Amino acid sequence: MDSSERYCYKPTLQWNPQVQDYLVKAYGAQHFSRISKALTYPSCYTCIRVNTLKSTSDDVIDKLRELISERMTPVPDDLVEDVNDPATVELQSGIVSKCQVPGLDYVLFFKGSGPHSIDYDACTSDKPLKEVIVSRKCAEAVLRGAQVYVPGVLACSANVEKGDKVAVSVAIEQLRPDGGWAVGITRGIVVQGSEADPQFIERRGLYIGEGTAALSRAGMFRVNEGVAVDMHNRVFKLPSLHGVLEGEIFLQNLPSIISAHALDPQPGERIIDMCAAPGGKTTAIALLMKDRGEVVATDRSHNKVRNIQKLAAEMGLSCINAYKLDALKACRRCVSDDKPVLYSSDDLPVQTSELLRLTMEASLAILDVKSNGDEKHHENESDGNTNHGVYTSKASLRKSIRKMKNGPGRNQSIGGRVENSKGFPPDSFDRVLLDAPCSALGLRPRLFAGEETLESLRHNAEYQRRMFDQAVQLVRPGGVIVYSTCTINPGENEGLVRYALDTYNFLSLTPQSPKLGGPGIVGKCDHPDGHTEEWLRPGEEDLVQRFDPSSPLDTIGFFIAKFAVGPKVSGLQANISNLETANANLEQ
Repeated sequence: MDSSERYCYKPTLQWNPQVQDYLVKAYGAQHFSRISKALTYPSCYTCIRVNTLKSTSDDVIDKLRELISERMTPVPDDLVEDVNDPATVELQSGIVSKCQVPGLDYVLFFKGSGPHSIDYDACTSDKPLKEVIVSRKCAEAVLRGAQVYVPGVLACSANVEKGDKVAVSVAIEQLRPDGGWAVGITRGIVVQGSEADPQFIERRGLYIGEGTAALSRAGMFRVNEGVAVDMHNRVFKLPSLHGVLEGEIFLQNLPSIISAHALDPQPGERIIDMCAAPGGKTTAIALLMKDRGEVVATDRSHNKVRNIQKLAAEMGLSCINAYKLDALKACRRCVSDDKPVLYSSDDLPVQTSELLRLTMEASLAILDVKSNGDEKHHENESDGNTNHGVYTSKASLRKSIRKMKNGPGRNQSIGGRVENSKGFPPDSFDRVLLDAPCSALGLRPRLFAGEETLESLRHNAEYQRRMFDQAVQLVRPGGVIVYSTCTINPGENEGLVRYALDTYNFLSLTPQSPKLGGPGIVGKCDHPDGHTEEWLRPGEEDLVQRFDPSSPLDTIGFFIAKFAVGPKVSGLQANISNLETANANLEQ
């Protein structure tokens, strides 16, 4: 085998066959082939949003350029593409530059480069390369600029010592005889590097770079954390800005920033971000409002809500109120005022040291009495054969004592608690952003897509419709709803728009600004099981934004739809209105 064909990066994205046929129908074979290839590459720039409350774009550019001179070699001029489309990002003026789109001058682009051909030193010799095989998730992070960390290592050549130069390849899921997908590499195996190696063919075209082993082979499989390979020669050379200028900048994909602009938030308004984690869009909205008004951020994960709170504090934003709340339960019609119904994760305040001491003493006394009691009596109690009360096991008591002794825990400690909301009343928000959980088939780089099936994609669409129903209830008449996803699946994008317009006659698509994405998909798809999936109708395609990963913008796959909310009509009134319209048509 030609080493240039083997030791290279030319991945082929694997899809579920039915999903692939469906997407080919939506995009056409050639277009889908371009999208599929683009998804295996990362964007060749990092998008940075400047916190305008704390800094300016010029100040951040100066600081980043200073870091560049310390850490990096500038990108050669011949690696910077000539961009002629005025709607695309401008990257020629240096490694770090401002976005040239009007109104987005606080967005910066940090230019990278790739894909590069790598000359692996050992390829020309008879001695096999020393290799490290990493998991797919690890490889996708490395392609975006990360190092190889210990948890991501699957296999390694024999006799790899600290300081050795190693080639890094990735293990991708393979189709099994039973139709499922699995990685054909067992963690910890020795990579032979010869054609007799069972995994030899699997690694063809999946080499992501070269690095220096930070640990020996034994160390990579003995420790649980730390850097395993320090990457110094990568297929894609992208800047790593982890921990850089915290509070002044936030790394965010360009379409996500556009979705916050499409919402057009105004100072003094009340806005809800229904699926807010990790907080990028929430903070972008707050900045556009100049931190005046209220941005309600909700997520059903306690820790994610805490992260939103931390991000808001880090960026100095005071208008953000974050709550733990399932988006499917965001609207509660039993609420009588404009405040969320809140309840604490603990009914009682954190115990004082004196109360804690007394409670522990009482629990220990109970534990001592029960430990000296009759075990048979306890068994009878646990079986429900007595009326003396519910039996509390010694294990449960010990667990309670440990909890009291160690404190309430990180998530419930002072400064670590979040408010749980039971929902908000109808029509209580001026604008609603629903960046819905989705199949994420637009995220880049992506090295495998076979896990999604037509059934799972359809389930996602149904889930998103239920969330959208909640958004419609929360927004006031005259308000705005922005719906967005990071997937290329039309059923989760145009299909949701069709559902919204057909279900709610007071909703209408409205133009977005800025408009950088392309048009939506018009038409429908007839599935083999008889289900028909309807998308946009002629005239609606230019009122949405679809970001194509294969376009010159070089973004992730993304979709944005903006709805204007007209006067809401009750079910009875809607029926009467429909009957009146039908009668008028008959008379004509």
